[in-house]
Amino acid sequence: MIRVVLVDDQQMVRAGFRMVIESQPDLTVVGEAGDGAAAVALLGSVAADVVLMDVRMPGTDGIEATRQVTALPEPPRVVVLTTFDLDEYVVAAIGAGASGFLLKDAPPEEMLSAIRTVHAGDSVIAASSTRRLLQHVAPMLRRTAPVPAADELGELTPREREVLVQMAYGATNTEIAEHFVVSEATVKTHVGRVLAKTGSRDRVQAVVLAYRTGLVQPADLLRNA
Repeated sequence: MIRVVLVDDQQMVRAGFRMVIESQPDLTVVGEAGDGAAAVALLGSVAADVVLMDVRMPGTDGIEATRQVTALPEPPRVVVLTTFDLDEYVVAAIGAGASGFLLKDAPPEEMLSAIRTVHAGDSVIAASSTRRLLQHVAPMLRRTAPVPAADELGELTPREREVLVQMAYGATNTEIAEHFVVSEATVKTHVGRVLAKTGSRDRVQAVVLAYRTGLVQPADLLRNA
């Protein structure tokens, strides 16, 4: 069972999420919290695999809570819940260690997929809604201490750079394999090397780096959405 903790200051939102999650045979909700401080305290005593974390909450917000949760000895994966008008929070949350982000109005099946995806060790970066959200946050990623591409991408081979570009477009491993006409196993190897060489914790951090270094421009995403 994938153990999920819900963090949102609106009880009705948590109730709706719980109903959807517990309708699945492989998912269970092991706890809820109404603010960031309560979430951190809860996760100090309850074992969880994935946390759905709202950002704007009273007291300790989701960004600081994410930072504290991902610093735990055996941290769960954190998926930040956001809306288009909170783009700046998304950038901060990813910097705090979130494994991805999900629009609060996303359909239930997308939320369930996000939970399973991050539990499997990947990041929520390929969903169509995430691609649309990246269109909004990409310009801010460029404004957040941009660095020369050569400094952080210099060790990548030409093919690894191409794979990173596809990752930044929101492509899954299967889609990347089809694009380059190679096996999915080969793509997984390339992705693993990209993460290792760039020092990225996961796919999300690698994609953020692709935008911050200028390897991918916001206009590129618009053309490939």
